[in-house]
Amino acid sequence: MPANVQADQPKITMQIKQTSRGAIAYCVTAAQASTTEWFDVSFWQEKSAVTGSSKGRYTTWFVKPALQAPQNEEPADKESEWVLRHYYRGGLIEKLSKDKYLFTGLHKTRAVAELALLTQLFNEGFAVPRPIAANVERSGLYYRADIIIERVEGAQDLVAKLSKEVMTDDQWQQLGHCISKFHQRGVYHADLNAKNILITDDEFYLIDFDRGEVRAPNAKWQGANLERLLRSFNKEKGKLPSLAFTESDWQSLMKGYSKP
Repeated sequence: MPANVQADQPKITMQIKQTSRGAIAYCVTAAQASTTEWFDVSFWQEKSAVTGSSKGRYTTWFVKPALQAPQNEEPADKESEWVLRHYYRGGLIEKLSKDKYLFTGLHKTRAVAELALLTQLFNEGFAVPRPIAANVERSGLYYRADIIIERVEGAQDLVAKLSKEVMTDDQWQQLGHCISKFHQRGVYHADLNAKNILITDDEFYLIDFDRGEVRAPNAKWQGANLERLLRSFNKEKGKLPSLAFTESDWQSLMKGYSKP
């Protein structure tokens, strides 16, 4: 069982409600009044609730839900921030369709599947962001989708961390052990890379479980996952030679990964 499991941690459940354009999946302890407006950044901009953004190929938005709570309601968590992400396609198919996917069932959509996996992992005590809600909008045979998760307070991704300072040998081993716990549970992360790992003062988190799943543990896919992570470190090192990553660091990570 993951080390960060707490016996008194309340479990969250995912529910579905239909909308005029599709459906919203939401976690009842976090977003009981979820609405399609939540998935439109202009809704938050009008309320001056956008607190920042992260720009990669596309923009991910950070919002403060407490800033839009009705005056007669006390928000559940005044300090909580949410991350709003729209699903975009990658690779060659992006040239044909930027953000449309073939609809083969609500629970098979990228957003609902990711929210369900996050709900399962969060309830089991794994170091993942708290899931909030997902939105699916259908148009004929296709759909577009969005997801909202809670922002991990005080966290930065590993590329940002290593561009400024080194990690200790113990931290690299801790990271390896963290990944190992996911793998032992059978958690497959489809895009395990340095930017999808967050670090706080005392813990590592994995984020972005799009196309992730729980499968039977197997050395082949687990090894491929680690190779992908190593390639991402080397890629970032190629872009920024001063990045604090060495072969010794990777060996420390693998030492932690191999710990029982």
